[in-house]
Amino acid sequence: MKTFNTQETATAPPLSHPKQRRRRCKFAVLATLLLLLAIIIVGIILGVTVFKVKPARTQVASASLEGVAPRISFPAIKVELNITLNLTLLIQNRNHASFKSDQGEGVLLYQGDRVGDTQLHPGLIPARGTSTLICLLTVEVDRFANSGLTSLFSNIADGELRLETKTRIPGRVTILKIFHKHIVSASDCQIVIGFPDLKIKSQDCKNHNKF
Repeated sequence: MKTFNTQETATAPPLSHPKQRRRRCKFAVLATLLLLLAIIIVGIILGVTVFKVKPARTQVASASLEGVAPRISFPAIKVELNITLNLTLLIQNRNHASFKSDQGEGVLLYQGDRVGDTQLHPGLIPARGTSTLICLLTVEVDRFANSGLTSLFSNIADGELRLETKTRIPGRVTILKIFHKHIVSASDCQIVIGFPDLKIKSQDCKNHNKF
């Protein structure tokens, strides 16, 4: 019987050709550059669409009056005007990130003079959500002196009083918990109040925002 001896011989893998190594390096560099370019393009698209900071929109959802009708006493002229203007503001966050509002301010104007004000409490509005805010503006008759009581008496006698309200709500939008954008949402309203029923006859509101 013949015996065959087999000897396993280990053969080393052939060395890569220098041109192949350079080709692989070029391909890796090109793939990395294309990946970075794709990330940049996606970031730009998201920056101008999804993550573009949009201003909060403020609207007057409702308005009502609380208080008593004005009284004028003689011969010593004395005006008693106990009125609170109750505004319900609707704040809409149009961003894909939450909007955190800081303490805001509401101002009541008569013929350009400040006759009442109030503070608006901070809050958090979720992404693409809305929130309501109550704004109570009390008319302070002592401040009407700068506008002239004669004009005030005339308005009351004519059965209507024209007031202007200005609300300012500062806040910031946080994107990915890293980037912060500060904005101020504002609303200016012209309101006509009827007397003696103390009903709002008309209102005209305009919204604008500052970044």
